[in-house]
Amino acid sequence: MAAQKQHKDDVMMRLRRIEGQVRGLQRLVTEDTYCIDILTQVSAVTRALQSFALQMLDEHMATCVSRAVAEGGEERERKLKEASDAIARLVRS
Repeated sequence: MAAQKQHKDDVMMRLRRIEGQVRGLQRLVTEDTYCIDILTQVSAVTRALQSFALQMLDEHMATCVSRAVAEGGEERERKLKEASDAIARLVRS
């Protein structure tokens, strides 16, 4: 349980950093910062979100999907389809 709490704390810290980056974008717009500088920061936020999404997908595959595959049946097919759909959404974004 302690490892699970630490993991959740790490995830929340990462999300707070991303939230701070987004607030920074708001500040840049408010301060009429040069457009290219804002776009550079948008790119950084986008990469941070993509990295976070890949981490979540990796964890989902290692836990929920692998458990469903081991158990088999309908749940296996549903979890594999969910994972496939999530990957397709990430690739399109």
